[in-house]
Amino acid sequence: MFESFKTPSVWKVIPMKKRAYRSVSVQSVKAECFLDEFQRFGGSVGIDVGKESFLVSLRYGNDRFEQPWKVKSIQEMPVLVRVLQALHAIKPLLIGMESTGTYGDALRQALTAAGLDVRRVNNKASSDYAEVFDGVNSQHDGKDAAVIAELVSIGKSQPWRWEAPSQADEELCQSVEWLDIHQRQEMQWLGRIEAQLARHWPEATHWLALGSATLLRILAQYGGPAALAADPRATWQLKRWGGSRLSDETIAGLLASAEETVGVQMSSLASEQLKKYALEAQRNRGEQALTKKTLERLAAADPVLKAQAEVVGVNTACVMQAALGDVRDYNSGPAYRKAMGLNLKERSSGKYQGQLRITKRGPARVRRWLYLAALRECQKPGVKEWFEDKKQRENGRAGKALVAIMRKLALALYQVGARGAKYESHKLFPGKPAARLQPPRTANG
Repeated sequence: MFESFKTPSVWKVIPMKKRAYRSVSVQSVKAECFLDEFQRFGGSVGIDVGKESFLVSLRYGNDRFEQPWKVKSIQEMPVLVRVLQALHAIKPLLIGMESTGTYGDALRQALTAAGLDVRRVNNKASSDYAEVFDGVNSQHDGKDAAVIAELVSIGKSQPWRWEAPSQADEELCQSVEWLDIHQRQEMQWLGRIEAQLARHWPEATHWLALGSATLLRILAQYGGPAALAADPRATWQLKRWGGSRLSDETIAGLLASAEETVGVQMSSLASEQLKKYALEAQRNRGEQALTKKTLERLAAADPVLKAQAEVVGVNTACVMQAALGDVRDYNSGPAYRKAMGLNLKERSSGKYQGQLRITKRGPARVRRWLYLAALRECQKPGVKEWFEDKKQRENGRAGKALVAIMRKLALALYQVGARGAKYESHKLFPGKPAARLQPPRTANG
């Protein structure tokens, strides 16, 4: 069973003492010293995934651990799978892994194909358990693998078989990723454009917004205020680009500012640089527009996405499904909301009563898009009244009110997507709006 493993060695059960986490090669694993106890009690395995190697910890018997096995992620993965298969044939074996991006996907696929029981351990759970595990508030690869093995053994894990995504799901995830990449790049270019305008043409953003398509066209063609002011057809060009949304007053003011700007005079190199920035921002916007059309097509073909898109828009609905999976896989609205990191936490003790805050444990991308949806939602009847009342109670600060709307939207999205309910914005905050704050009464009433 284990005869194919290389060099023999004498294995001892290692308590959590000095050098307990020193790793040995998986090629040298011998089962003589732990096989009897493993046959009686079974065990679990924790795997700490790295870019070039894995550390594997076997927990068995009465809370015993083997020294971590070091596995080269490419060359020795088949050896590890054979070792775990052999153990699993003796006694059912639970194998724990953390969600660590893409580095562990190949191993998870191999373990699932071998018929092994792969479990996912929450990263935060293993981090919090580190000090409980051996009394030391430290984390390193060998210890992390042992912690994962223990959490799996006490039931703190979830099934995590490798399942290849469908073509539609894969296209959705890739499109969402592509949209996010170009959004971030656009924001970077706009930041650089803003810095250059502040130096060479500070008046420009008074007449046109920084993200204005017309402003980007001006910068892409002219590269700065001097060339714009020198163009005799500039007025006609601006009207052509801006259309009916660009007033004559704005055009006149922008051209006057280009001629009389107080900014630093631009060199030819600075002008060319600003042109490149604007062209890159335009390219990012073009990619986003194409990607949004793809998301619209995917949402139209998926009844769940289509229903959720009516609440928060196509892009937000697609981002949520790509990051969180199918809403129908969650057993309740609060569980769906918790996956977004919008569940509340409190830190209170004795006389100290802390404020409630969201955990922010889920994907940040989901919260960012849902925040934008909440900004739109707070303008709708039935929500707007509650939002204004809440903001007034918070001395004009809108942050908590928007988070509350996000939390309500999360529950509504679950009902719409998983239960087929019809969305009505006024049902987010049923009942009468809270009474508006009144100014304090004077002595005369």
